[in-house]
Amino acid sequence: MPYAVASDGTPIAYQESGTGPSLLLLAGQANNHHWWDRVRTDFDRHFHTVTIDYRGTGSSGKPETEYSTELFAEDAMCVLDALGIEMAHVYGTSMGGRVAQWVAVRHPRRVRALILGCTSPGGTHAVERSREVRANLAHPDPERSRSALLELMYTREWIRRNPAPYNTLGDADMPAHARLAHLRASNGHDAWDALPSITAPTLVLHGTDDLLSPVDNAPLLAERIPDARMHLLPGARHAYFEEEREVASAAAISFLAEHRYSSL
Repeated sequence: MPYAVASDGTPIAYQESGTGPSLLLLAGQANNHHWWDRVRTDFDRHFHTVTIDYRGTGSSGKPETEYSTELFAEDAMCVLDALGIEMAHVYGTSMGGRVAQWVAVRHPRRVRALILGCTSPGGTHAVERSREVRANLAHPDPERSRSALLELMYTREWIRRNPAPYNTLGDADMPAHARLAHLRASNGHDAWDALPSITAPTLVLHGTDDLLSPVDNAPLLAERIPDARMHLLPGARHAYFEEEREVASAAAISFLAEHRYSSL
């Protein structure tokens, strides 16, 4: 698998497919590029898609250091640099949406259009998940915690109709230190003060029944980022992009198509 080299020497694995304007797809916390497997072909028909394995996941390096969403953003940029991509659309979901915020803040001339899915601004302004949700995810029985995460991602009806594997439940091969570093990175995210500086056209997507990253975060982002749009998907949970694939992919592709030929 090809990889780029981050500023600290960490190898960052990446994957490419499709043709057209480049689209960087950023996955959720403690997940690798397989997060996008069920829906990637929707985007490959219109875009040259690029995914990465975050440091600590997949085929990337797994240094025993502190991670942050800012660091993940710079890792993503080193991949674009390695590929010679001067400008790309960026679509991040969950923690990937937090990473995408920093990409847009720190590299405004590199982002054609931005989509932030099922995510939050972080910090004291974010709407946090409930104590009950946190307790269920931290249950000492790993099967109980996995079951809780699965139901936060999808409705029971969708699970019944769509058998495993579920690629949004985390990279099972991550070492413990990397899993903890991802948790700290996501929890430590706070882009509130920087969000008004985002200049890329922005779409905020969120499922109305998302309890993992509560839907009240969507209007916070949409109001904080200049001229951002918001699209809520009724009844969808955290993995709206899979369960409501037809609607969500169409909304994302339509928005990106509006800005297909943005220039530097």
